[in-house]
Amino acid sequence: MDNSDLENVSGKGNCKESPTNAAEEILLVYDWECPACDAYCRRVSVRPSAGQLRLVNARETTAVLKQITEAGLDIDEGMVVKTAEQLYYGSDAIHILALCSTRSDLFNKVSHHIFRSRRLSHILYPGLRICRRLLLKILRRTKINNLGVEGKDRF
Repeated sequence: MDNSDLENVSGKGNCKESPTNAAEEILLVYDWECPACDAYCRRVSVRPSAGQLRLVNARETTAVLKQITEAGLDIDEGMVVKTAEQLYYGSDAIHILALCSTRSDLFNKVSHHIFRSRRLSHILYPGLRICRRLLLKILRRTKINNLGVEGKDRF
């Protein structure tokens, strides 16, 4: 995905224009068994003008998970945001959420401040992913393995 894709969704970098019709949903697909991911995703909120945020459990078989798999995106390596027909993966997903956030509370203000920069999102996201892997290994969770890679079922 290039910057023009983000600009199309985010209203030239500030999400003033709706990435979808306000009546449409913004899907946030992530692993509900990851306590860190779940805490973040349940706290993030988007402005009504950006659309309505709907959380999707990546451990359940859904049409959007099939679309993510068909796109070759490994859900164990990053969350996905779907707006209209566009998929945002990993650092791009957290970046687009920051651009569309409400900034109505301290959590959303801090998240917006940190992840509104696409560059900073790309720098920080791998560290967040490493922490997630370590946490899930300690908790003895299995991988989702939506791509069906043999021998890739444990963290």
